[in-house]
Amino acid sequence: MELRQLEVFQAVVRHGTVTEAAVALDLAPSSVSARIRSLERSLGVPLFDRTARGMRLTPSGERMLTWSGRLLSAADEARREVVGTATALRLGALETIVATHVPHVLARLAGRSTEITPDRVEVRSSGVRDELLADVTGGSLDAALLLDTGDALGDLGFGRPEAPLTFLDVEPVPLTLVAAPGNALAGRPNLTRADLAGQSLLVNVEKCSFRLAADRFLGPEPARVRAGGVPVLRAWAEQGLGIALLPGFAVADAVRQGALVALDLPVPDISLRLVWRSDRESLPGLRELLYACAATPVG
Repeated sequence: MELRQLEVFQAVVRHGTVTEAAVALDLAPSSVSARIRSLERSLGVPLFDRTARGMRLTPSGERMLTWSGRLLSAADEARREVVGTATALRLGALETIVATHVPHVLARLAGRSTEITPDRVEVRSSGVRDELLADVTGGSLDAALLLDTGDALGDLGFGRPEAPLTFLDVEPVPLTLVAAPGNALAGRPNLTRADLAGQSLLVNVEKCSFRLAADRFLGPEPARVRAGGVPVLRAWAEQGLGIALLPGFAVADAVRQGALVALDLPVPDISLRLVWRSDRESLPGLRELLYACAATPVG
């Protein structure tokens, strides 16, 4: 096995198709396919089922995903040690929370440790939760901050990761159902899910945390209207195009200024969740990062 083959393998797993992996790696699709076939020949087993919808891991491929992450991570650590480069901690975060929550984590980390300083934390943001989970599983990220709920990883509604991961709920993230002041539900007390019938619920893509929360907590009554990310959802709601379920921190100013109103329908909190691989807890500084995240209430 060659490291480059493993990198290509992980890219195909992450992106789901040879074409998208080739774009991400700046390679020709034929080169990506050739390296996957070469890796499969060296192992003597198929790693993917080729389907009309893309590349799906075989049982052997699922086992290879864990090993490829370990091997690439070990190679990276060896390279850094040989050349004398200080190891950076790699923290991933959803784009929704990277601006609001990660700075507090880095500040807490700076106050806890003189060895693991914020300049030694490499932060990567992504709008795709599955990508963050795949990178933590594969070892290209040491930990990731995402949004979830329940007792198991993925209870909010997204797919469970293929390899077991450890997680810690850092803090609750309150959700607020908002609408323009002129909405028919504005000011009505004690709303129920049934009252949402006939409303347009502004949503993002199906894998968005807040869409999953809406599906879980609001039910099917309001018609879904695809809009965009949090800024777009907030702006469309302000213009009276529908109601939106958004994190409280994203709409607090608009509610305070009267551009939006919070509807009187209680919605459970979701959690800011830190995810990592338990077999990597011995990495230098990772425990400090975990402690910093755990002790960083943002409110």
